Amino acid sequence: MRIGVFLVLFVIGRAQADQAAGGAFDQQRVAAVYSEALSFIAPRILDPVPVPQLTFWGLQGLSTLDPNVRVVATDARLQLFRQDQLVLDIAAPKDEAPAAWAEAASALTSAGFLVSAPVRRAGTQAVIQGFFNEMFSRLDPYSRYVPPVEASEDRARRAGSAGLGLAVDLRGALIEVRSVVRDSPAAIAGIRPGDILWAIDGQRTQDQDPATIGALLSGAEGSAVTLSWRGRDGRTRDARLVRVMVPPETVFAQRFADVLVLRITSFSTSTASHLALSVQDGLAEPHPVDGIVLDLRDNRGGLLRQAVTAADAFLPAGVVATTVGRDPDALNVWRSAEGELAENVPLVILVDGRTASAAEILAAALADRGRAVVVGSSTVGKGMVQTIDPLPDGGEVFVTWSQTLAPLGWPIQGLGVLPQVCTSRGPEALSRQLASLSTGFQPMAEAIRRSRAARVPVPASVVLEIRAPCPASEGRAGDLDAARLLIANPAAYAAALLPPLEGR
Repeated sequence: MRIGVFLVLFVIGRAQADQAAGGAFDQQRVAAVYSEALSFIAPRILDPVPVPQLTFWGLQGLSTLDPNVRVVATDARLQLFRQDQLVLDIAAPKDEAPAAWAEAASALTSAGFLVSAPVRRAGTQAVIQGFFNEMFSRLDPYSRYVPPVEASEDRARRAGSAGLGLAVDLRGALIEVRSVVRDSPAAIAGIRPGDILWAIDGQRTQDQDPATIGALLSGAEGSAVTLSWRGRDGRTRDARLVRVMVPPETVFAQRFADVLVLRITSFSTSTASHLALSVQDGLAEPHPVDGIVLDLRDNRGGLLRQAVTAADAFLPAGVVATTVGRDPDALNVWRSAEGELAENVPLVILVDGRTASAAEILAAALADRGRAVVVGSSTVGKGMVQTIDPLPDGGEVFVTWSQTLAPLGWPIQGLGVLPQVCTSRGPEALSRQLASLSTGFQPMAEAIRRSRAARVPVPASVVLEIRAPCPASEGRAGDLDAARLLIANPAAYAAALLPPLEGR
């Protein structure tokens, strides 16, 4: 697109020095990034916003870097001012083509770069960041731009790191295996927590620090390493292992008497399968468990599909969650299949005021379907789902494109999950509620009914009223005690459950 310049840009005295500090402006890179982002964002955001408006919002990021610089849109023109001085006047694109608006935005930004010392000192990357910060601040709390370095680190975390799947600690001068990821090369080789790692590729580990050992265990995907270790049976073993991409372990099992507690810290690519294996292990022990607790406190979410698959493991056929949005690809009805893990075993879910996103989807599905009792406080209420687009600069945009409805049709966004057993009002209130449940009376029944009857859109005032009976709070020591009491008292557990969902 050709852009006519109305005024010749003037040059300020310190331009070259400032460019050296912030780097030369990369107009081509900025145009490519904006074009890709606008093409991806415009058709997917929940409420439609024209491409010109999105672009104009983004250009306000220049004023954030330098309050003396502003962009004005008037009568099909785009103008850049520095204070009251008109710097650039160009014709606005005649249609909403993202590439044309990206080129116009890049031209205006380039002009701002030349006349503004603060913009030059900030540099191209800060200009891009400011563009998206201003745009997304007008859309929703969750859409965002992630710059290249951070995006690369995020992608590595999502994929996992190449290694053997074990973590180590010091035991005196010895290196002890602290944890082993299920299905990892270390687990397949038979390495277990508590084993002593003797050598890595013939190099003794004694008197080494865990960070050094961790570095030796990591390496390029597909590379091999030989380990020597002493098992808890006293035998020493050797094995040659190949490093693979190992997702971080997110499921941690612990048994308290006859109750299996599974702490799920987030939802990565292996969460659902590791959860199912942990449950199967608990059921296969010589003394099977009387109940299962899923601890989702402080779980900020992760992969939606993993939450759905985890719910599927515990449910018969039916709806797990529904996602709705403008983009046809955002419309999904997630269903569970026939077959139910731990079918006759009581299930309790612990949540708190930091339980969010995918963790809320799992809790809502199991509660709505009458499969689990939720214990704790109201959760965050993040029911928006983001889709990711990689950008030409190596960064990423996360765009909210759908919102999640629980099986009964109520929105998770804003409302969060209201527990059947509330622990955030203190131990005395909890004791009274447990006593009532033992008699078959559910004190939270009306509050839960109102929450589950809510439909989009839910006014903010109504959201506050619905959440009021069980305010959000951090997890408490009594949460697990309450879960164990419910499992030990079938009458209280039955009273706390929602009735099973029929016909969906």
